Amino acid sequence: MDSSSSSPEDKFAYALSSNQAWAGYKAHQNPDFFPRLATGQSPEILWLGCSDSRCPETTILGLQPGDVFVHRNIANIVSPTDINTAAVIQYAVENLKVRHVVLCGHSACGGAAAALGHDRVGGVLDAWLAPLKALRAAHADELTAIEDDKARAVRIAELNVEAGVKVLLANVSIHEAILERGLQVHGILFDIGSGRIRDLGFGTAKKKDGGGGVGQDAEVVRGNHGMLVFQQDSASLHIQ
Repeated sequence: MDSSSSSPEDKFAYALSSNQAWAGYKAHQNPDFFPRLATGQSPEILWLGCSDSRCPETTILGLQPGDVFVHRNIANIVSPTDINTAAVIQYAVENLKVRHVVLCGHSACGGAAAALGHDRVGGVLDAWLAPLKALRAAHADELTAIEDDKARAVRIAELNVEAGVKVLLANVSIHEAILERGLQVHGILFDIGSGRIRDLGFGTAKKKDGGGGVGQDAEVVRGNHGMLVFQQDSASLHIQ
């Protein structure tokens, strides 16, 4: 079937059929996979990202269901007054005891493009994107000096992650967990054009240059098809 010409109903029917095939394959590959998932979750990562359909966190990390606790919204904005985000953070940090909080922006972000534009988006979206508009105003000279539209959008996405990480570090649950058990906070950017994650150097530790190996102090999150390695606030994916 040509997915480009399929109707919304066809796409949904295909998704349901695909789920059946996926569940059957996973159960055949590992009969204990779903029964084990049903007993509970113990993810090591809280992922705060954008709702963009091109940024599925578990897929781009090479991990599996149960590995990542997730909250996504338009333009991965972290607002201290957003009770939805705050509830996710509190549960992940205080109850699930995640070891890493990851804020991920991305290239080609529609929210970033809207914030750089001069037109209203309409409805509640204008209010939601207000923090990005404020970042644009605060960094107007730098952003105006960037001639390439795509590069300008990437830069405001980076600034948005930096601002969000500052909000995360001021969050009470996160602050206490950093002091009490060494919780780590990371700011990263996903490049849709290459599929690669880039560490931005924001968070609980300064970014350090070094080789691509896994050092003794590295934090490793293992999945069935790869492992995500955090080391001194840098992240890398190692395919198994």
